[in-house]
Amino acid sequence: MVDGKLVEVRDLKKYYPLRTGLLKRHVGDVKAVDGVSLHIVEGEVLGLVGETGCGKSTLGRTILRLEEPTAGRVLFEGRDITHLGRKALKSLRREMQMVFQDPQSSLDPRMRVGDSVGEALLIQGVSDEEERWARVEVLLERVGLEKEHALRYPHEFSGGQKQRIGIARALAVTPRLIVADEPVSALDVSIQAQILNLLADLRLEFGLSYLFIAHDLSVIGHISDRIAVMYLGKLAEAAPKADIFQEPLHPYTKALLSAVPIPNPHLRKERILLAGDVPSSLDPPSGCRFHPRCPWAFDICPRVEPELLLRGSHLVACHLYR
Repeated sequence: MVDGKLVEVRDLKKYYPLRTGLLKRHVGDVKAVDGVSLHIVEGEVLGLVGETGCGKSTLGRTILRLEEPTAGRVLFEGRDITHLGRKALKSLRREMQMVFQDPQSSLDPRMRVGDSVGEALLIQGVSDEEERWARVEVLLERVGLEKEHALRYPHEFSGGQKQRIGIARALAVTPRLIVADEPVSALDVSIQAQILNLLADLRLEFGLSYLFIAHDLSVIGHISDRIAVMYLGKLAEAAPKADIFQEPLHPYTKALLSAVPIPNPHLRKERILLAGDVPSSLDPPSGCRFHPRCPWAFDICPRVEPELLLRGSHLVACHLYR
């Protein structure tokens, strides 16, 4: 492992070709992820935030090879996993797991919960049913459920309980990295806090690293060590959590932070209202992709794409900091 980096992403791209007509002629690409570079240090939580459609979920899935990358590299402990074959990738699944946004759709309604959680163990070669079942019961109790719940079906559980089942299933093969794709966005606020606290406890107990994906900065701030901000397929800014909240650099990060509610009715802060809608990733703007909505855009922004440069503790892609 190089410099403690568990995962390193280098110039990762994921394009979806757009085809039309009877001959399925290629007319363009949806550039969901377009040249993202980041890393996750072992034991840390990297929060990934951005508006809906910015590519953050696609990035998480591509890192895990649930989506095949168009270009770029993904390194796990310094090993390039971008082009691993099926057998090697199956072995890697022990190390990297995912918790999905919608726990209902990620569970097979025809399978008992115990079978769903134990399925990963079976795939990874734990053929003894008694051993699998014992492991499943321990995991269910660890995430706040009862071992008797293993005999029930998904429709018998609430949304929060289903997400706990999803977490137990991800933990079954003792991974080192978990990609949590908006794991609390579909839950009530009180249940969100319980799931976030559970994830924080499991991180310490099992020595986990997380890529935690969300669109809510207040949720990201609760659990993350560092925060990366995505906009339209690219990384806009990345920095330690405290630096993002206290001194954001990128105009988009400032706009996101200005929308976070303050739990004090006597305090006011200036909202940064962004003009227009998010452009299409099929035909992104030239130069800086944020420039059509940026309050501080100037002449170079539409012409030249900004590099991601180190400014203090921040990585920021903005011409204001050239």
